Order: sequence, then structure tokens, then C-alpha cells
Amino acid sequence: MPGDFSIFVGTVGIGFSGVWCSQDGGETWSIPKGMRDELDCCALASDPHHPEVIFAGLYNGIYHSDDGGVNFHRIESAVNAFGVWSVAIDPTNSDVIFIGCRPGAIFRSKNGGMTWNELPVDFVSEGFFGGPTRVLAMVVDPEDPRTVWAGVEADGIRRSRDGGDTWARIEAGFTAPDIHGISLSPGAVFVSTDAEAFVSTDHGESWTAIGVPDRFAPLLSCRQIAVKPDDPDVVYLALGDNDYTKATGAVARSGNRGKTWELLSLPTGPNSPIWNLAVHPANPDRLVCSSHFGQVFVSEDSGDSWRKVSREFSEIRALAWAPH
Repeated sequence: MPGDFSIFVGTVGIGFSGVWCSQDGGETWSIPKGMRDELDCCALASDPHHPEVIFAGLYNGIYHSDDGGVNFHRIESAVNAFGVWSVAIDPTNSDVIFIGCRPGAIFRSKNGGMTWNELPVDFVSEGFFGGPTRVLAMVVDPEDPRTVWAGVEADGIRRSRDGGDTWARIEAGFTAPDIHGISLSPGAVFVSTDAEAFVSTDHGESWTAIGVPDRFAPLLSCRQIAVKPDDPDVVYLALGDNDYTKATGAVARSGNRGKTWELLSLPTGPNSPIWNLAVHPANPDRLVCSSHFGQVFVSEDSGDSWRKVSREFSEIRALAWAPH
């Protein structure tokens, strides 16, 4: 029911940036203790088995809450020399956590975030558009948790088959190196890039484009992609216009693993591209999304209908929700 869950928003920019939390499904908002004077937040993750546990990735490292977001504290580790841009919790073992960083690096914890080790992953020193690379997406395969995926803005895809001990660059059949999102369905990997989304059914050996320019123009910018937790055929894709003078966005939904798509009707036109999608296995029908410039929308029926949260924020870079 509405109000029986918390929403976490990671923001950047002028004013109170960092993490904001609503304990009542978006009605009221506060800045958690331990976050008021902290830096911009680009990553959030809720433990699927322990919803009181939340991880936040900031420009100065990794933060942790064990009381549902009331309090956060910074975990002292080598991670804090990096900006954290993605967090993935192993869905079969919450003690195992991966984080992706800027400049390009991946860290792993095997004890619930108490300690972290940097993993041997090679990244280019400068992405194809200039500046350091950023690991924007990390996903652990629930069917085979030794398979871990990392999507790198401006430097392609990495895959580990041994739980993160070693990594390989995905080369075959994939020509779009600007990775924004990765999501898994049994037997399929979905990837969103700057101007297209792809699916692979052979563990990344070959890829098929879903045809974003033909289906959704002028909404050509693809951000996050998400699979419905209880239905592997249902996929959501966050979209936006690359022209920020006419900025708008949308959420697209497929009911057949990307073969056909429909644009979902939000209650008001987004003020910018939709950048974030948040799903959780506790309620597979609940979907939360946010626009780049501060709007948050909630659906309780898999995207058929939506409500807009009244509070608006600065630039939103991360989004998560958790049940009470």
C-alpha cells in the first residue's frame, strides 16, 4: 500500500545535495543524519534481503545505513579515494557487494561492506569523450552469482565468471562503448547505451539492438534499464531527448523481452530525460523513476498508472526504494 515503503534519492548540484529519504512513499522528505554536510550522491542500493540496509555511493566514497536510512556513516577504506557511481549487492549472499568507481575501478566486499578490496580490472585512462571513465552499472547474476557484469561509461562492458577475481572486456558483437545500464533476465542480458539498447542471449558473445532510433525518436538517449523482478519478460527502459533545449523523457515497457515496446503515460511531462528506474523484489508491481532534473514518479501497477511526488530536487543521479 502507498506509504509502506521508503524512497531514497541521490542528488548532485547546488544546495543540499547528497541523499534524501522519504519514509512514507514520497509524502515527506528529510536528509538522513550523517549526510547533511556530505558530497554529491551518484549510487544507491537497497539490500533485497535486509531492507533496513542501504548503501550510498558519493564523490568521496561509500556510505552505509543499517536502520532504513535514518542514519548513514562513511566506511573507512581505500574506496574513499574514488567517487562511487554504482553499487551491486549479490542477490544470493548479501555479504558480497561490488562497487564501481570514477576513475575506473571496481571494489568488492565479502563481509557486508566492512572491508573492501580493489579488483584487477583494466580500464582506459581516458574515455573516448575525454576525462576519466566511470563504472555506471554493476550487476550480479542471481542464477550464477559468480558471473558479474560492469558497464563503463566511455569504455564498454566487463564480465567476470569467477565472482570478480578476474575480468574480461566484452568485445564480440558490441560496438557501443558508452554504457549507462545493465539488467539481467534468465537467459538474457540487457544493456542501455547513449543512443541504443541491446540484448544478448548468449552471455554477451553477440548482441541485438532493440532499435531505439526507429521506435522512440526523438527520445534517443537511453539511461537505465530494468527487468521486472517477478516476470523476466517485462523490461523497462528510461529514455530522454538529447536536445536539452527541448528536454523531456519517458519510460518504455516491453512485455516480451524487448521484441515490442510501448511508452507509458506519466501524469505530467517530464522536465528532462528519465535517468533512473528503481525496482525491488518485495513488490514487483512497484516502479519508481526519476527525471534528470528532480522529478520523482511512482507506479503501483507495473507502470499502467503513476503519481508524481510533490517534492522536487536538484539533479538526480541515483534512486532506490525499500519496504518497511
